[in-house]
Amino acid sequence: MLVFIGCGVTACTSDATDAPPPTIAPAEAAVSPPTNKPPAGVVRPIAGHAKSVLFDPATASLVVLGPDKAGPAVVTVLPAKGLGRAVSLPAAATAMTGDNSGHAYASTRGGYFVVDIAQGRVNRVPVEGQDGTEFTAIARRADGRLVLGSADGAVYTLSSDTAVGAELKIFARVDALVAQGNTAVVLDRGQTSVTTVDASGSKAEHALRAGEGATTLAVDPAGRVLVADTRGDALLVFGTDPLMLRQRYPVRDAPYGLAGSTRLTWVSQTTTNMVIGYDLATGIPVEKVRYPTVQQPNSLAYDEASGTLYVVSGSGAGVQVITDAGGAR
Repeated sequence: MLVFIGCGVTACTSDATDAPPPTIAPAEAAVSPPTNKPPAGVVRPIAGHAKSVLFDPATASLVVLGPDKAGPAVVTVLPAKGLGRAVSLPAAATAMTGDNSGHAYASTRGGYFVVDIAQGRVNRVPVEGQDGTEFTAIARRADGRLVLGSADGAVYTLSSDTAVGAELKIFARVDALVAQGNTAVVLDRGQTSVTTVDASGSKAEHALRAGEGATTLAVDPAGRVLVADTRGDALLVFGTDPLMLRQRYPVRDAPYGLAGSTRLTWVSQTTTNMVIGYDLATGIPVEKVRYPTVQQPNSLAYDEASGTLYVVSGSGAGVQVITDAGGAR
């Protein structure tokens, strides 16, 4: 059932706009035990603990954001062949998105960084009037506009590189953002909700509860939004036009990492150090493959051209590279 954002995802009150939305303790990834099986594929070392990852097809590189709370963040670029390269950012960063054309964008306080992946150049872009805003999430729409989310629950849709075109402040906190076309999708862990924001950036179209404790979200080439309900041990699959829960499938052992591809949806299990590939084509997820992973498999990325799955440890255990992960294509 759809829940319109006029009442949010909680009951309406006469002063709903004045009171913070009710929340629960946000869910988190489980603390993974030491691995008891050799990880599939090859493991490449990487410095620090990964926070966010993406695969850039233009440079055929995995890009890993490793924020350091005690200092500036580092973006590590791992090409398919050859040594990786670390690119230091001038300050801490919280989340990352890409344009699939050689650039990564990382949110930071007051703005965002643009990273030229091939050249290793970094440019900080301030957002006008938001010097003190703690940006926590970032996404890039099909029209090229960036959308930023903040720790105090606002979504900012930029009308240029630096100007805010629209602001929508109705969340407890914006923990993650993705985009399907020009629709932004917001994950609020405290409300365990997903919400779609229209192309204008000023209106929330629909909002739905997302299980018992949603933690991560991703999109796939079929236009689906994937959500890991870590506390509820489930994979949730949403459509966005309108926002609707299409599938809910049990995935045990604290699912967390997500990646979508044309054939399979990838989900990691953080209490067992495993990753599973599901086929969603029939409307009921069907497990096709599973692999043992590095410890703390918090982040996943997939290269469609080569069929390579990347599993990135959140505890410093490296980047796992599984070639031909989905089998025959």
